[in-house]
Amino acid sequence: MLVATKVGHTRTEDDGWDRDGRPEYLIGAAQDSLRRLGGDAVDLVQLHRPPPKLPYAEALGGLAEIAERGIARAVGISNADADQIRLAREVIGDAFVSVQNELSPAFRSSEGEVRLCDELGLAFLAWSPLGGMSSAADLGRDHAAFARVAKERGVSPQQIGLAWLLAKGSSVIPIPGASRPATIRDSGGAADLELTPDELRRLG
Repeated sequence: MLVATKVGHTRTEDDGWDRDGRPEYLIGAAQDSLRRLGGDAVDLVQLHRPPPKLPYAEALGGLAEIAERGIARAVGISNADADQIRLAREVIGDAFVSVQNELSPAFRSSEGEVRLCDELGLAFLAWSPLGGMSSAADLGRDHAAFARVAKERGVSPQQIGLAWLLAKGSSVIPIPGASRPATIRDSGGAADLELTPDELRRLG
């Protein structure tokens, strides 16, 4: 089991969200996570989003220091484009291991980042891989090709969706949510489901 956490999001006085990418804040937040989780180090600490108010390289320097201090065994970034991924590799070095971006049948604009992660040997963690909690149940209705392939295979459209993601690259690790054991088992079945070239062409 690998335990991952994120840093960089803060709460506002009206209970909204803001971002803080200052190295001192990121390091403190990672230390707080380690204290709550226990153990020698957090397995993976990720920057939630690029900060809007300071250079991205400065925030990446904070991640590098989190790894250098041994607060985390490895670090990653989220919601990043290709240029930001390359910069993270330059600033952080080998401690930089993952990119967590949205990727799903409905949201495909991160496919270029998947290819880059394959090239650089980084894990690509696909968040909201089935479209989010409010949309996952409707994947087959909203994406007819997935429903058709699922019917032919005798599995759920959601399992086809996860298998389709896994076929996008060797770096891809979907991170679906689940509230029932049956859903967890169904998602796990995607790891053993190899889609054919024809099926992948039909799914797009």
